[in-house]
Amino acid sequence: MPSPIVGELWAARVRRIDRSLGTAFLDLGHGSETLLNLTGDALRLTEGALIAVEITSPARRGKGPVGRFNGFEEGQPRLLASAPPLETQLKAFASQQSIVTGPLAREVADLAEAQVLAVEHGMPGGGSIAIETTRALIAIDVDLGGRGGGDPRRAMRQANLAAISQAARLIRLKGLAGLVVMDLIGKGQDGEAITSAVKSAFEPDQPGVVVGPISRFGTLELAIPRRQAPTIELLCDADGRLTPTTLALRLMRMAEQEGRADPGGRLSLICAPSVAQAADAFLPDLAARIGPRYDLQPFAEAASFGADHLDVRIT
Repeated sequence: MPSPIVGELWAARVRRIDRSLGTAFLDLGHGSETLLNLTGDALRLTEGALIAVEITSPARRGKGPVGRFNGFEEGQPRLLASAPPLETQLKAFASQQSIVTGPLAREVADLAEAQVLAVEHGMPGGGSIAIETTRALIAIDVDLGGRGGGDPRRAMRQANLAAISQAARLIRLKGLAGLVVMDLIGKGQDGEAITSAVKSAFEPDQPGVVVGPISRFGTLELAIPRRQAPTIELLCDADGRLTPTTLALRLMRMAEQEGRADPGGRLSLICAPSVAQAADAFLPDLAARIGPRYDLQPFAEAASFGADHLDVRIT
């Protein structure tokens, strides 16, 4: 059974309570479990009780999902309410923007995937930020780069403000959370302006974002609640390699692009056997978009291609 996702409401059985950890272990049925922090009204729970729990933090590598107590229930463990649809979630981040679908959205998906996998990111007007994750925190380094000219102090201030806006977008895209430490450019920053910019940039992630003061070392700290699994965990395996499913979806986008460019051609989709197996689930959708005019051609395991090799040829 798929892991519970953020926003779902479940009826769950309290399987075990560990007061020393302040945690309850909940059974959602069908072999799924979640954790519940014992705070507030949840302190009154007893083992065996059936409760309503809202999933607030998803499962990620090495850790299970976490829920929030939402009252008592009757009956058996079961799903009570599904998570909000994707459109609703997107509107929460940019309520004034329209949702774009179709070929343009598919092109943007490639760009988004590349940004999730990248460490260094350019900023409008010059300069860059590098975002790296560790077990303890997310480290962000701001580099002035080619941005400059005129008043150096003004250039540094503009770069820091641009970095905050860029960091908020990328952290959201990458699905990162926890402690964030941003190494700003220069010293003696305008703390009030920086703090105001951070609060504005991370407003869509509220409630729960906590912003600390700028330290004497020029670093800014903030804490972001975890509401989704890191996007890179959806794209890559534990060793950092793109999964067959990720590569299969990339192959489908390549095929659709080539198919639209040549409406009459037949396509040969060339990939590793594991990718071909994953692609089977997506071929009906591809056929609905460009017609059933493709041949899936897995190359031999002993071929000189790497496992991530993809190619679409028009025949």
